[in-house]
Amino acid sequence: MKRIGIAASKMAKGNRALYNGYVVLISALFSLFIFVIAGASVVFALIIIATIGNEIMPDDNFTENWKSILTVCMVSLTVIIAIFNVFAITKNIKFPKGIEK
Repeated sequence: MKRIGIAASKMAKGNRALYNGYVVLISALFSLFIFVIAGASVVFALIIIATIGNEIMPDDNFTENWKSILTVCMVSLTVIIAIFNVFAITKNIKFPKGIEK
């Protein structure tokens, strides 16, 4: 999480508004990347489970309910990634110190 702030400060070069924008942008892009990688692995694992399950049990229980299972997995993955993204943004964002006299 600290590396997000380091990268944003090097790109912003002292501009606080640009720094905060870069923090949000980097965090969002990294979260999207993690979501795609983790989501693909979940889908791949469900496909393998469905293939093995269809060989063992001829019932189509899994093929009938795979959409609800996939929805639950993706929603929980989204919530977890969103929580970590909010923590990363709140740790790295900079607010103005106040009005200087």
